[in-house]
Amino acid sequence: MAKQLNLAVFSCAGPVSGGHGGWRHPAADGDFLSAGYYARLGRMLEAGCYDMLFIADVLAVPDRLGGSIESQLRYGGLGALRLDPMVVLSAVAATTRHLGLGCTISTTYAEPYAVARALATLDHLSGGRAAWNIVTSFQEAEARNYSRAAHADRGERYARADEFMEVVCKLWDSWQDGALVRDKATPLFADPDKVHPINHQGRWFNVQGPLNVSRPPQGRPVFIQAGASDRGRDFAARWSEVIFVTPPSIEAALEFRADLRARAAKFGRDPDAIRVLPGILPVAAASQAEADAEKALLEELSHPLAGLSTLAYHLDIDLSLLPQDEVLPPQSEVPGVQGHYKEVAEMTQKTGMPLSKLGQRYGAGRMTAPFTGTGVHIADSMQEWFEAGACDGFMLQIPYLPGGLESFTRHVIPELQRRGLFRTEYGGPTLRDHLGLARPAAGG
Repeated sequence: MAKQLNLAVFSCAGPVSGGHGGWRHPAADGDFLSAGYYARLGRMLEAGCYDMLFIADVLAVPDRLGGSIESQLRYGGLGALRLDPMVVLSAVAATTRHLGLGCTISTTYAEPYAVARALATLDHLSGGRAAWNIVTSFQEAEARNYSRAAHADRGERYARADEFMEVVCKLWDSWQDGALVRDKATPLFADPDKVHPINHQGRWFNVQGPLNVSRPPQGRPVFIQAGASDRGRDFAARWSEVIFVTPPSIEAALEFRADLRARAAKFGRDPDAIRVLPGILPVAAASQAEADAEKALLEELSHPLAGLSTLAYHLDIDLSLLPQDEVLPPQSEVPGVQGHYKEVAEMTQKTGMPLSKLGQRYGAGRMTAPFTGTGVHIADSMQEWFEAGACDGFMLQIPYLPGGLESFTRHVIPELQRRGLFRTEYGGPTLRDHLGLARPAAGG
């Protein structure tokens, strides 16, 4: 095939990756507070020729379930412990040469100059491998950690994010390519005619510039976004190059990708300049029976309250107030992640699964069924989605590390390579090279 899959790995700088019970798995490495843990993970991913390690982040210990952080801490939920991903990725950059490095940063609780500077630094130090997962945040708990009385509504957050993106792009372009001369004899360190203030004055930000870091090797980091609401889709279509989504079926994935491509075209962008990567939680083994047993173990290890607490955080709804013996009711709008609510509501209504059981299923990981089995079976499912036009690749939410990643790399990657669906070596040094994305021109 002329086009191949893009494969990124979703993780957190802490105990939880794809499944809430993963940290309890016998093959999980609990040393996630050490630099060596992430260096080993980076080298493992690079050996498998993966595009990118993407580290998600939150800015508070979730307390949406019953107004308490206990379930997150006691049972190891999504936000129980998170290291700063920028620091972690710097350690990974030092021990890898090709692997892309994706980091979550919130536009609601950061300043454009600091973000532009940090990401430009990471892109330089890694030789052009930085990516930014752009989030607007959605939790009151996060607001309270940043001296805010309340969290802004979705419309305000996205409006601020649009201006935030305009400012950081201006800052990255404030140094023209070739501005950094470093001529010792002349002497000429940087050409003043090629470095410009941006003098941005807007509703949220007034930034003079220029940035005190030269233009990044990639022009700017690769932009990642996971907005599922109507406003979130517009933001992704306008700005993002990698779009992370969690559709419950291939039909939903087809609809999402077609919609995003159409929206991108309306914003004057080439739809082929975006990569839609559905999140899947693969469980790979030598036989279907072994994979099914592994999946059952992961569900058993996931405590219901950990998953329910994280779901309450994602939806920004206190699920403890709803009837626990009933399905999740349909709701047209939620304060948090609209896509997650639609996904889990449809699942509970189709299966009759009550809220008391939903937490365990959610915590164990979603969308596992088509991607649980042998390498051949999982590769078949991935190929079906890819060739149907439902995706450009996948965001792998590995249930536990490093064992789950080792299994996927051993069983699935060679099968994808045998079919010509995945690379056998890197084609270039930058993340844009891996993704087949052009380096943006200054001002573009």
